[in-house]
Amino acid sequence: MKITITKDNIMNKLTKVGITALAGSLASFSAHAVEMSAAGSAKVVWNSPDSSEVSGNPMGMNTSIAFTGSGEVNGYDTTLTIVNNDKNTGLSSASLAVDLGDMGKVTFDQGVGAGGISTIDDKTPTANEEVWDGLDAVASSANGLVGGGNSGVIVYANSMGDANLSVQVSKGGSVANSDDARVSGSAVSGTSWDFALTSASLYEGLDAGVGYGQIANTHQSTAAGDDVNKHGVVYANYTYGMTTFGVTMSEIEDGAEGGQDEEAFGFGIALNINDNLSVSYGERDVDHINPGAADVEESMEGVAIAYTMGSAKITLQNNETSNNGGTTGSNDENTEIALSLSF
Repeated sequence: MKITITKDNIMNKLTKVGITALAGSLASFSAHAVEMSAAGSAKVVWNSPDSSEVSGNPMGMNTSIAFTGSGEVNGYDTTLTIVNNDKNTGLSSASLAVDLGDMGKVTFDQGVGAGGISTIDDKTPTANEEVWDGLDAVASSANGLVGGGNSGVIVYANSMGDANLSVQVSKGGSVANSDDARVSGSAVSGTSWDFALTSASLYEGLDAGVGYGQIANTHQSTAAGDDVNKHGVVYANYTYGMTTFGVTMSEIEDGAEGGQDEEAFGFGIALNINDNLSVSYGERDVDHINPGAADVEESMEGVAIAYTMGSAKITLQNNETSNNGGTTGSNDENTEIALSLSF
């Protein structure tokens, strides 16, 4: 759905989409038209965990709708995005971006994931989801996935020749604040920063990138180690014909005294059989480095099949892991069949 708003009909049109004040603010600063658009998706899922888990109802649905308003504010292209997922009564995430032309783009991100190192945490090619998707999450482990979150952060992005740079900075942890209020009482008070540098023009068919960041932890006011965790990642994907092969390597250095570092290596291969059908296989190993104890290697693998018909997609994904989250003997498996629609 796309709505063009002019001076004559701006109030009527905005009332219909329920965001009068928002787009009205954009229009009041500009003599140009403000364009509003809405896009949505729905995903119906049948999910099967391994035999050791209580399955309950295997069927579920994920829904999402995003409103985007764009126009000129004081001569700069400005874009506001509001996303609502599932049954949330308020917004799930939002971002406000100002394009400064050759000086780059500045975005305040409230959970959309506009930039930074987390955008390249795992770039191995896949026909659907990553090999760790749907597996049991372990609170004490990042599973080698870099990044400190995307809520309440400032993102700066710019292009330098054929390279794209995205830098993210946050204060006091990545937390989504509401109604222009600050979050008090957070255990994290330090400053976090990270970046991603990528290019798809180094060599024909090659997409590569590197990222690094220092993420504030909970030790700003203690002597228990460094007050930041260090994150690094590098990836390379090569496409030849209808086949893409790629690898991702990452490392997380836990700054806490006696913290558990993680080193991850993953690869994937995806094959586009035709314009509609694609398949992929991938593996990912995470070394959980335990100070004063034996290290544990977690091994994941997954296979995915996707068939696309216009705005509809049917997918099958099977992922499994051993030594889940760095716990010896803890295994997990998940199979998912999904129908996704975009509108």
